[in-house]
Amino acid sequence: MNRPFSGNPGEGEPHVEAGLGGGGGRPAAVTVICSDEAVRTRLAMLVGAGTAAFASVDQLSAALDGGPVVAVLGPSFADPIELTAAEQLLLARREVAAIMVTDELSTEVLQRALRAGVKDVLQSPVDSGELHDAIDRIAATLTPVISIPTGPTEHYDDGDGELGRVVMVFSTKGGSGKSVIASNLAVLLAQRSEKPVVLVDADLQFGDVAVMLKLTPQHTIVDAVGGLDRMDQTLLRGLLSEHQPEGLLVLPAPLEPAFADQVGAAEMVRIVETLRSFAGHVVIDTPAYFNDVVLGLIEVSDDVLLVAGMDIPNIKNVKIGLQTLRLLNTPMEKLRLILNRANSKVRLDASEVERTLGVKAEALIPSDIVVPQAVNKGEPVVQSAPRSPVTKAFEELADQFIPTQSKKRRR
Repeated sequence: MNRPFSGNPGEGEPHVEAGLGGGGGRPAAVTVICSDEAVRTRLAMLVGAGTAAFASVDQLSAALDGGPVVAVLGPSFADPIELTAAEQLLLARREVAAIMVTDELSTEVLQRALRAGVKDVLQSPVDSGELHDAIDRIAATLTPVISIPTGPTEHYDDGDGELGRVVMVFSTKGGSGKSVIASNLAVLLAQRSEKPVVLVDADLQFGDVAVMLKLTPQHTIVDAVGGLDRMDQTLLRGLLSEHQPEGLLVLPAPLEPAFADQVGAAEMVRIVETLRSFAGHVVIDTPAYFNDVVLGLIEVSDDVLLVAGMDIPNIKNVKIGLQTLRLLNTPMEKLRLILNRANSKVRLDASEVERTLGVKAEALIPSDIVVPQAVNKGEPVVQSAPRSPVTKAFEELADQFIPTQSKKRRR
Protein backbone atom coordinates (compact mmCIF):
# COMPACT_ATOMS: atom_id res chain seq x y z
CA MET A 1 0.00 0.00 0.00
CA ASN A 2 1.34 3.39 -0.97
CA ARG A 3 1.21 6.53 1.17
CA PRO A 4 -2.38 7.31 2.22
CA PHE A 5 -4.05 10.64 1.69
CA SER A 6 -5.19 12.63 4.64
CA GLY A 7 -8.84 13.63 4.52
CA ASN A 8 -11.84 11.86 3.00
CA PRO A 9 -12.63 11.06 -0.62
CA GLY A 10 -15.72 12.22 -2.38
CA GLU A 11 -18.97 10.98 -0.96
CA GLY A 12 -20.59 7.95 -2.49
CA GLU A 13 -17.40 6.36 -3.79
CA PRO A 14 -17.83 2.59 -4.10
CA HIS A 15 -14.22 1.43 -3.85
CA VAL A 16 -12.88 3.45 -1.65
CA GLU A 17 -10.01 3.95 0.65
CA ALA A 18 -8.63 7.45 0.92
CA GLY A 19 -5.34 6.26 -0.38
CA LEU A 20 -3.48 4.41 -3.08
CA GLY A 21 -3.46 0.89 -4.21
CA GLY A 22 -2.37 -0.95 -7.31
CA GLY A 23 0.47 1.49 -7.92
CA GLY A 24 3.13 -1.11 -8.49
CA GLY A 25 5.50 0.77 -6.22
CA ARG A 26 4.98 4.12 -7.91
CA PRO A 27 6.88 7.05 -6.39
CA ALA A 28 3.65 9.09 -6.28
CA ALA A 29 0.07 8.75 -5.12
CA VAL A 30 -2.65 8.61 -7.79
CA THR A 31 -6.13 10.08 -7.51
CA VAL A 32 -9.11 10.64 -9.75
CA ILE A 33 -11.15 13.87 -9.85
CA CYS A 34 -14.42 14.21 -11.73
CA SER A 35 -17.79 15.70 -10.86
CA ASP A 36 -19.59 12.85 -12.67
CA GLU A 37 -19.80 10.02 -10.14
CA ALA A 38 -20.14 7.24 -12.73
CA VAL A 39 -17.12 8.43 -14.72
CA ARG A 40 -15.18 8.96 -11.50
CA THR A 41 -15.82 5.40 -10.43
CA ARG A 42 -14.89 3.97 -13.82
CA LEU A 43 -11.59 5.88 -13.95
CA ALA A 44 -10.74 4.85 -10.38
CA MET A 45 -11.27 1.21 -11.32
CA LEU A 46 -8.93 1.63 -14.30
CA VAL A 47 -6.21 3.09 -12.06
CA GLY A 48 -6.54 0.29 -9.52
CA ALA A 49 -8.12 -0.80 -6.27
CA GLY A 50 -7.79 1.62 -3.39
CA THR A 51 -7.41 4.70 -5.60
CA ALA A 52 -8.67 7.85 -3.91
CA ALA A 53 -11.39 9.63 -5.86
CA PHE A 54 -12.74 13.15 -5.40
CA ALA A 55 -15.64 15.10 -6.83
CA SER A 56 -13.75 18.39 -6.95
CA VAL A 57 -10.32 20.01 -6.84
CA ASP A 58 -11.14 21.51 -3.46
CA GLN A 59 -11.63 18.04 -1.95
CA LEU A 60 -8.24 16.91 -3.25
CA SER A 61 -6.57 20.09 -2.05
CA ALA A 62 -7.84 19.51 1.49
CA ALA A 63 -6.43 15.97 1.45
CA LEU A 64 -2.89 16.77 0.25
CA ASP A 65 -0.11 16.12 2.71
CA GLY A 66 2.98 17.17 0.75
CA GLY A 67 3.66 13.86 -0.99
CA PRO A 68 3.83 13.66 -4.80
CA VAL A 69 0.44 13.12 -6.44
CA VAL A 70 -0.68 12.37 -10.00
CA ALA A 71 -4.27 13.59 -10.46
CA VAL A 72 -6.34 12.03 -13.25
CA LEU A 73 -8.84 14.69 -14.30
CA GLY A 74 -12.09 13.41 -15.79
CA PRO A 75 -14.02 14.79 -18.79
CA SER A 76 -15.80 17.31 -16.56
CA PHE A 77 -12.59 19.38 -16.67
CA ALA A 78 -13.38 20.34 -20.25
CA ASP A 79 -15.45 22.98 -18.48
CA PRO A 80 -13.30 26.16 -18.23
CA ILE A 81 -14.33 26.81 -14.61
CA GLU A 82 -13.21 23.37 -13.44
CA LEU A 83 -10.01 23.57 -15.51
CA THR A 84 -9.22 26.96 -13.95
CA ALA A 85 -9.56 25.42 -10.48
CA ALA A 86 -7.14 22.66 -11.51
CA GLU A 87 -4.71 25.24 -12.90
CA GLN A 88 -4.70 27.13 -9.60
CA LEU A 89 -3.98 23.92 -7.69
CA LEU A 90 -1.13 22.96 -10.02
CA LEU A 91 0.43 26.40 -9.66
CA ALA A 92 0.14 26.38 -5.87
CA ARG A 93 1.20 22.76 -5.25
CA ARG A 94 4.30 21.75 -7.20
CA GLU A 95 4.13 18.21 -5.87
CA VAL A 96 0.93 17.64 -7.91
CA ALA A 97 0.83 16.81 -11.63
CA ALA A 98 -2.24 16.16 -13.75
CA ILE A 99 -3.44 13.97 -16.61
CA MET A 100 -6.71 14.81 -18.31
CA VAL A 101 -9.11 12.30 -19.85
CA THR A 102 -11.50 13.99 -22.29
CA ASP A 103 -14.42 12.85 -24.43
CA GLU A 104 -13.23 14.96 -27.37
CA LEU A 105 -9.53 15.45 -28.00
CA SER A 106 -9.64 18.61 -30.09
CA THR A 107 -6.82 21.07 -30.64
CA GLU A 108 -8.67 23.63 -28.54
CA VAL A 109 -9.10 21.26 -25.59
CA LEU A 110 -5.46 20.15 -25.81
CA GLN A 111 -4.19 23.75 -25.86
CA ARG A 112 -6.36 24.78 -22.90
CA ALA A 113 -5.23 21.78 -20.87
CA LEU A 114 -1.54 22.28 -21.57
CA ARG A 115 -1.78 25.99 -20.77
CA ALA A 116 -3.37 25.05 -17.44
CA GLY A 117 -0.32 22.92 -16.61
CA VAL A 118 -1.78 19.48 -17.43
CA LYS A 119 1.04 17.12 -18.41
CA ASP A 120 -0.86 14.78 -20.75
CA VAL A 121 -4.30 14.53 -22.37
CA LEU A 122 -5.91 11.18 -23.26
CA GLN A 123 -9.10 10.57 -25.22
CA SER A 124 -11.94 8.57 -23.73
CA PRO A 125 -12.50 5.65 -23.74
CA VAL A 126 -8.98 5.08 -22.44
CA ASP A 127 -7.63 1.61 -21.75
CA SER A 128 -5.89 0.68 -18.52
CA GLY A 129 -2.47 0.18 -20.08
CA GLU A 130 -2.44 3.58 -21.76
CA LEU A 131 -3.55 5.29 -18.56
CA HIS A 132 -0.96 3.49 -16.42
CA ASP A 133 1.84 4.33 -18.86
CA ALA A 134 0.95 8.02 -18.65
CA ILE A 135 0.72 7.90 -14.85
CA ASP A 136 4.08 6.15 -14.47
CA ARG A 137 5.81 8.55 -16.86
CA ILE A 138 4.58 11.62 -14.98
CA ALA A 139 5.00 10.13 -11.50
CA ALA A 140 8.71 9.64 -12.20
CA THR A 141 9.17 13.40 -12.60
CA LEU A 142 7.61 14.36 -9.26
CA THR A 143 9.28 14.87 -5.91
CA PRO A 144 7.61 15.50 -2.57
CA VAL A 145 7.55 18.76 -0.66
CA ILE A 146 10.41 18.12 1.72
CA SER A 147 9.75 17.99 5.44
CA ILE A 148 12.41 18.63 8.04
CA PRO A 149 14.31 15.41 8.76
CA THR A 150 13.87 13.74 12.12
CA GLY A 151 16.60 12.32 14.27
CA PRO A 152 20.14 13.62 14.84
CA THR A 153 20.95 16.45 12.46
CA GLU A 154 24.29 18.04 11.72
CA HIS A 155 24.30 21.81 12.15
CA TYR A 156 26.96 23.91 10.43
CA ASP A 157 26.36 27.27 12.03
CA ASP A 158 29.51 27.85 14.12
CA GLY A 159 27.90 30.73 15.98
CA ASP A 160 30.37 33.38 14.80
CA GLY A 161 27.71 35.09 12.67
CA GLU A 162 30.10 35.31 9.71
CA LEU A 163 28.45 34.80 6.34
CA GLY A 164 30.07 32.69 3.65
CA ARG A 165 31.54 34.21 0.53
CA VAL A 166 29.38 34.00 -2.61
CA VAL A 167 31.32 33.49 -5.84
CA MET A 168 29.31 33.71 -9.05
CA VAL A 169 30.68 32.37 -12.36
CA PHE A 170 29.15 34.16 -15.33
CA SER A 171 29.63 34.71 -19.05
CA THR A 172 27.61 36.36 -21.77
CA LYS A 173 28.55 33.68 -24.30
CA GLY A 174 27.61 30.02 -24.19
CA GLY A 175 30.41 27.49 -24.45
CA SER A 176 32.90 29.70 -22.62
CA GLY A 177 33.63 26.98 -20.05
CA LYS A 178 32.00 28.59 -17.02
CA SER A 179 30.48 25.31 -15.77
CA VAL A 180 33.90 23.63 -15.89
CA ILE A 181 35.44 26.56 -14.04
CA ALA A 182 32.66 26.69 -11.42
CA SER A 183 32.75 22.95 -10.66
CA ASN A 184 36.55 22.66 -10.47
CA LEU A 185 36.88 25.81 -8.35
CA ALA A 186 34.22 24.49 -5.98
CA VAL A 187 35.99 21.13 -5.66
CA LEU A 188 39.29 22.84 -4.77
CA LEU A 189 37.63 25.13 -2.23
CA ALA A 190 35.90 22.12 -0.64
CA GLN A 191 39.31 20.43 -0.30
CA ARG A 192 40.75 23.48 1.45
CA SER A 193 37.86 24.80 3.54
CA GLU A 194 37.11 24.04 7.18
CA LYS A 195 33.46 24.94 6.57
CA PRO A 196 31.14 23.39 3.96
CA VAL A 197 31.38 24.57 0.35
CA VAL A 198 28.21 24.56 -1.79
CA LEU A 199 28.01 24.57 -5.59
CA VAL A 200 24.69 25.90 -6.93
CA ASP A 201 23.65 25.25 -10.53
CA ALA A 202 21.57 28.32 -11.36
CA ASP A 203 21.45 27.54 -15.08
CA LEU A 204 17.82 26.63 -14.53
CA GLN A 205 17.03 25.37 -18.03
CA PHE A 206 20.18 23.57 -19.11
CA GLY A 207 22.40 23.13 -16.07
CA ASP A 208 25.23 20.60 -16.46
CA VAL A 209 26.82 20.54 -13.01
CA ALA A 210 25.23 17.24 -11.93
CA VAL A 211 26.39 15.57 -15.15
CA MET A 212 29.92 16.97 -14.86
CA LEU A 213 30.22 15.59 -11.32
CA LYS A 214 28.43 12.30 -12.15
CA LEU A 215 25.73 12.91 -9.56
CA THR A 216 22.23 11.44 -9.54
CA PRO A 217 20.44 14.07 -7.47
CA GLN A 218 17.37 13.23 -5.43
CA HIS A 219 16.44 16.89 -5.07
CA THR A 220 16.94 20.10 -7.04
CA ILE A 221 16.44 23.85 -6.70
CA VAL A 222 12.73 23.31 -7.41
CA ASP A 223 12.43 21.36 -4.13
CA ALA A 224 14.16 24.17 -2.27
CA VAL A 225 11.69 26.68 -3.70
CA GLY A 226 8.81 24.41 -2.71
CA GLY A 227 10.00 24.49 0.91
CA LEU A 228 10.72 28.22 1.16
CA ASP A 229 7.94 28.82 3.64
CA ARG A 230 9.76 26.49 6.06
CA MET A 231 13.30 27.14 4.89
CA ASP A 232 16.15 26.89 7.35
CA GLN A 233 19.67 25.46 7.40
CA THR A 234 18.54 21.98 8.33
CA LEU A 235 15.91 21.66 5.62
CA LEU A 236 18.16 23.09 2.91
CA ARG A 237 21.09 20.90 3.93
CA GLY A 238 18.84 17.87 3.47
CA LEU A 239 18.27 18.79 -0.19
CA LEU A 240 21.96 18.96 -1.13
CA SER A 241 23.79 16.19 -2.95
CA GLU A 242 27.33 15.37 -1.83
CA HIS A 243 30.28 14.85 -4.15
CA GLN A 244 33.02 12.64 -2.79
CA PRO A 245 35.75 12.48 -1.68
CA GLU A 246 36.10 16.18 -0.82
CA GLY A 247 32.55 16.54 0.53
CA LEU A 248 31.44 19.27 -1.88
CA LEU A 249 27.71 19.97 -1.46
CA VAL A 250 25.71 20.52 -4.66
CA LEU A 251 22.28 22.05 -5.30
CA PRO A 252 21.49 20.94 -8.88
CA ALA A 253 19.42 22.69 -11.51
CA PRO A 254 15.87 21.48 -12.28
CA LEU A 255 15.69 18.18 -14.15
CA GLU A 256 13.56 19.65 -16.97
CA PRO A 257 13.70 23.11 -18.61
CA ALA A 258 9.97 23.60 -17.99
CA PHE A 259 10.62 23.72 -14.22
CA ALA A 260 12.80 26.83 -14.59
CA ASP A 261 9.74 29.08 -14.45
CA GLN A 262 9.13 27.92 -10.88
CA VAL A 263 12.30 29.64 -9.66
CA GLY A 264 12.32 33.44 -9.45
CA ALA A 265 14.99 35.93 -8.46
CA ALA A 266 13.68 36.45 -4.93
CA GLU A 267 13.52 32.70 -4.29
CA MET A 268 17.04 32.15 -5.63
CA VAL A 269 18.49 34.97 -3.53
CA ARG A 270 16.82 33.63 -0.39
CA ILE A 271 18.25 30.15 -1.05
CA VAL A 272 21.76 31.58 -1.50
CA GLU A 273 21.45 33.67 1.66
CA THR A 274 20.45 30.56 3.62
CA LEU A 275 23.36 28.59 2.15
CA ARG A 276 25.92 31.24 3.04
CA SER A 277 24.68 31.24 6.64
CA PHE A 278 26.39 27.87 7.18
CA ALA A 279 28.78 27.48 4.21
CA GLY A 280 32.22 29.00 3.95
CA HIS A 281 31.86 29.53 0.19
CA VAL A 282 28.90 29.33 -2.19
CA VAL A 283 29.93 28.95 -5.85
CA ILE A 284 27.17 29.64 -8.38
CA ASP A 285 27.13 28.55 -12.02
CA THR A 286 24.79 30.68 -14.16
CA PRO A 287 23.26 30.79 -17.66
CA ALA A 288 24.96 32.78 -20.39
CA TYR A 289 22.50 35.68 -20.45
CA PHE A 290 21.02 38.37 -18.24
CA ASN A 291 17.67 37.72 -16.59
CA ASP A 292 16.07 38.56 -13.24
CA VAL A 293 17.68 35.57 -11.52
CA VAL A 294 21.16 36.44 -12.81
CA LEU A 295 20.79 40.11 -11.87
CA GLY A 296 19.65 39.15 -8.37
CA LEU A 297 22.64 36.83 -7.96
CA ILE A 298 25.06 39.49 -9.19
CA GLU A 299 23.75 41.83 -6.51
CA VAL A 300 24.13 39.29 -3.69
CA SER A 301 27.54 37.93 -4.82
CA ASP A 302 30.83 39.01 -3.31
CA ASP A 303 32.77 38.07 -6.45
CA VAL A 304 31.65 37.73 -10.07
CA LEU A 305 34.03 35.68 -12.19
CA LEU A 306 33.43 36.91 -15.73
CA VAL A 307 34.58 34.16 -18.10
CA ALA A 308 35.81 35.05 -21.58
CA GLY A 309 36.79 32.51 -24.19
CA MET A 310 39.65 33.27 -26.53
CA ASP A 311 37.71 33.99 -29.71
CA ILE A 312 36.41 37.20 -31.23
CA PRO A 313 32.63 36.55 -30.83
CA ASN A 314 33.17 35.56 -27.20
CA ILE A 315 35.18 38.66 -26.41
CA LYS A 316 32.64 40.86 -28.19
CA ASN A 317 29.85 39.46 -26.02
CA VAL A 318 31.88 39.82 -22.83
CA LYS A 319 32.60 43.46 -23.68
CA ILE A 320 28.87 44.09 -24.10
CA GLY A 321 28.32 42.28 -20.81
CA LEU A 322 30.81 44.56 -19.05
CA GLN A 323 29.06 47.61 -20.45
CA THR A 324 25.73 46.26 -19.20
CA LEU A 325 27.14 45.65 -15.72
CA ARG A 326 28.44 49.21 -15.58
CA LEU A 327 25.03 50.55 -16.62
CA LEU A 328 23.53 48.50 -13.78
CA ASN A 329 25.96 50.20 -11.35
CA THR A 330 27.63 46.90 -10.49
CA PRO A 331 30.73 47.62 -8.37
CA MET A 332 33.68 46.91 -10.65
CA GLU A 333 35.78 45.75 -7.71
CA LYS A 334 33.69 42.58 -7.43
CA LEU A 335 34.39 41.62 -11.07
CA ARG A 336 37.25 39.22 -11.88
CA LEU A 337 38.07 38.49 -15.51
CA ILE A 338 38.93 34.85 -16.25
CA LEU A 339 40.39 34.03 -19.66
CA ASN A 340 39.64 30.45 -20.63
CA ARG A 341 41.73 28.49 -23.17
CA ALA A 342 44.28 31.28 -22.85
CA ASN A 343 47.35 30.01 -24.65
CA SER A 344 49.09 30.37 -27.96
CA LYS A 345 47.10 27.60 -29.65
CA VAL A 346 44.20 29.94 -30.33
CA ARG A 347 46.44 32.66 -31.83
CA LEU A 348 45.04 35.41 -29.67
CA ASP A 349 47.17 37.18 -27.09
CA ALA A 350 45.83 37.58 -23.54
CA SER A 351 47.22 41.10 -23.22
CA GLU A 352 45.37 42.11 -26.37
CA VAL A 353 42.12 40.78 -24.90
CA GLU A 354 42.76 42.71 -21.68
CA ARG A 355 43.25 45.94 -23.64
CA THR A 356 40.07 45.33 -25.63
CA LEU A 357 37.99 44.72 -22.52
CA GLY A 358 39.71 47.34 -20.40
CA VAL A 359 40.08 44.84 -17.54
CA LYS A 360 43.13 42.91 -16.38
CA ALA A 361 42.67 39.14 -16.27
CA GLU A 362 43.07 37.60 -12.81
CA ALA A 363 43.35 34.02 -14.06
CA LEU A 364 44.45 32.38 -17.31
CA ILE A 365 43.11 28.86 -17.85
CA PRO A 366 45.00 27.09 -20.65
CA SER A 367 43.44 24.87 -23.28
CA ASP A 368 44.10 21.22 -22.46
CA ILE A 369 42.75 17.94 -23.86
CA VAL A 370 42.39 16.62 -20.31
CA VAL A 371 39.42 18.98 -19.76
CA PRO A 372 36.98 17.41 -22.26
CA GLN A 373 38.27 13.99 -21.25
CA ALA A 374 37.43 14.72 -17.62
CA VAL A 375 34.00 16.13 -18.54
CA ASN A 376 33.17 13.00 -20.53
CA LYS A 377 34.15 10.84 -17.55
CA GLY A 378 32.09 12.93 -15.15
CA GLU A 379 35.12 13.88 -13.07
CA PRO A 380 36.57 17.28 -12.15
CA VAL A 381 39.83 17.75 -14.03
CA VAL A 382 41.55 18.78 -10.79
CA GLN A 383 40.99 15.19 -9.61
CA SER A 384 41.45 13.26 -12.85
CA ALA A 385 44.59 15.16 -13.95
CA PRO A 386 46.07 16.72 -10.78
CA ARG A 387 49.48 17.43 -12.37
CA SER A 388 48.20 19.04 -15.56
CA PRO A 389 48.80 22.72 -16.40
CA VAL A 390 45.06 23.40 -16.32
CA THR A 391 44.83 22.03 -12.77
CA LYS A 392 47.67 24.28 -11.74
CA ALA A 393 45.76 27.26 -13.20
CA PHE A 394 42.65 26.27 -11.24
CA GLU A 395 44.72 25.98 -8.07
CA GLU A 396 46.06 29.50 -8.61
CA LEU A 397 42.48 30.72 -9.04
CA ALA A 398 41.46 28.96 -5.81
CA ASP A 399 44.41 30.62 -4.04
CA GLN A 400 42.61 33.95 -4.48
CA PHE A 401 39.89 32.67 -2.13
CA ILE A 402 41.65 30.16 0.13
CA PRO A 403 45.47 30.21 -0.11
CA THR A 404 47.13 26.81 -0.38
CA GLN A 405 49.26 27.31 2.71
CA SER A 406 46.17 27.74 4.91
CA LYS A 407 44.44 24.68 3.47
CA LYS A 408 42.68 22.53 6.08
CA ARG A 409 40.30 19.69 5.47
CA ARG A 410 37.13 19.87 7.53
CA ARG A 411 36.03 16.87 9.51
